[in-house]
Amino acid sequence: MGTMNFSIPDDVKEAFNKAFEGENKSAVITRLMVRAIEEEERTRRSRDFVERLRQIRARGRPVTEDEIRRAREELRK
Repeated sequence: MGTMNFSIPDDVKEAFNKAFEGENKSAVITRLMVRAIEEEERTRRSRDFVERLRQIRARGRPVTEDEIRRAREELRK
C-alpha cells in the first residue's frame, strides 16, 4: 500500500476530523479519492463523446441513428 502526503488548510483539516470523528481516516480518504477518479473518468468520456460528435458533424454529413447509438453505448462502458 502506498503513502501520499498533502498540504491542506487547517480549517479543512479540522472540519474533516470533526466530520469523520471515530472513523478510519485513510479509508474515508481512499473512498473519496475513488469517487473523484470515477467522476473524472466520466467527465473525460463525456468530453471525448462530444469531440467525436463534433468531428462527425464536421464531415458535413448528418449523423446516423446508428452512429449515435454506438457512441452512447461506448460512453456507458
